[in-house]
Parts: sequence; C-alpha cells; structure tokens
Amino acid sequence: MRFLSYRYGGQASFGLAAETGVIDLKARLGQPTLKAALASGAIARVSQYLGAPADHAWSQIQFLPVIPDPEKVICIGINYEEHRAETGRPQVAHPTVFTRFADTQVGHEHPILKPSASDNVDYEGELAVIIGREGRRVPEDRALDHVAGYACYNDVSIRDFQRHTSQFTPGKNFPGSGPFGPYMTTPDEVGPLGPQAIRTTLNGQVVQDARLEHMIFNVPKLIAYLTLWTVLRPGDVIVTGTPGGVGATRDPPLWMKPGDEVVVEIEKVGRLVNRIEAEA
Repeated sequence: MRFLSYRYGGQASFGLAAETGVIDLKARLGQPTLKAALASGAIARVSQYLGAPADHAWSQIQFLPVIPDPEKVICIGINYEEHRAETGRPQVAHPTVFTRFADTQVGHEHPILKPSASDNVDYEGELAVIIGREGRRVPEDRALDHVAGYACYNDVSIRDFQRHTSQFTPGKNFPGSGPFGPYMTTPDEVGPLGPQAIRTTLNGQVVQDARLEHMIFNVPKLIAYLTLWTVLRPGDVIVTGTPGGVGATRDPPLWMKPGDEVVVEIEKVGRLVNRIEAEA
C-alpha cells in the first residue's frame, strides 16, 4: 500500500494511493493526519478500503510532505562509503546524527527554495524511514517491526551554512529545503532492503546512483542505535543518508539553481520530483 498526505479544496487530509487518484482516509478512519492514524492503530483498518473508488483525481490534489507533522526528523550523515570517501571523512564507530525541523519540509512537485543568502544549494537523495510503533532500546533483530513504511527524501543542503561550524544545523534547515514523498510505501511492497536502486537526477542527468545495501549503518542498526538514547514514536522520520556524487565534491561544484528539476527515485519506494525556485 502507498499512503500520502495531501491538500484538497484548501483542506489537509491523507489517503491511500489508487490508480485513478486518492482514496480519502481522514473521514473513513476518523483521524486527522497520517501520523495520528499510525499512533492510534487505525491504520490497521485500511485494507477494507482497498479497491474503493478514488475520492479525488490526481489532478485535484496537492501533495504535502508524507508526514507533515513529525515529532522528530532525525537525519544521518556520511552513511554511504562512497560519500564518506569523497568528503574525506574518517571512518566512525557510530552514526553521524543531526536534526531537521518539520517546517522545512515540502511535498512532491512543490518548489525547493534557493535562499537569497546562498548559491551553494546541493541535492542529497535519501531513503526516509517512517516509524509506526513506539520503541526504546529496540534490538536490531526486532527493529523492522517498528517501521510503518519508506519514502523518498531530498535532504537539500546549503553547503556554506553547513560548514560555518562543525554543527550541520544551519545548512539543513532553510525553509523549503526538505522534499519528502510522494508516498509512504509499506514494507511488504518494498521487500527486504538492500538491492533497491537509489538514484538522483538533475535536469535529466544521473548524479547519484547506488543501492540501499551500500549504507554503512543499515536501517536496523540505525533504529537500535537511536533508541538507545531517544524514544521513537509513530510518525517520527529517519532520513538515512545520501550516496556519493553530491554537488559539493565535484570539480567544479554542481549547485542547483532556479529552473532546475531534481528527481530522487528509489526502486519500489517512489519517485520524488521538485523544481528549484528563488526565494521571494
């Protein structure tokens, strides 16, 4: 199944993706958001609506970030060996962790905003993991039981602000810099993680091309590590790191600019498309 958050007629809702459009779940499940449906367990009732006629055609809706209101967006840095090598970072025993604010996120087909303060706007195609069940001190062999689904993410980086200090936060939290979507695809649709291709294209040119099995710390290891020091709750998002090929490490650097189109595609998960616009 593929779930999405969206806006229709000025109202935010969430639903199930069907071939011809969206099956609305807000009224059917009596929950205001996808996060609330996960937290309440109401999401378990969705299978009865499979095959229902679409309530809205695709042309009638605007995509929102898959989880518009996460309590936590936890991002992982330097989590593919090729990316670690191209940045010159040392090998580490534990994941590199930073945070993104929920209000920086945008949906599929919404613009990424190039800030007036910087021209160093870089793409980072990544797999997002959406938590469906609360956990603390979760062992690796049970970690995937806590996953509700997966989505595409573009953890856009404003590189000069990222490098102002050793802390990444400023360069990862500009408004309109976190595309997330289009869907939350359930684990049964994706299958065991590893062989799926993750690919980023900029204006039709492939700039990142890897497989999920190339992660240094895989999803079970990330969940086990994170839950040693925080509680993961339904609707929380883990953004698992980007492969090699980022614009900052190229010679000359490849920065995104207004008018560009960037696509993050993960096999069996989804295809996230956004254009770059100048900040007003």
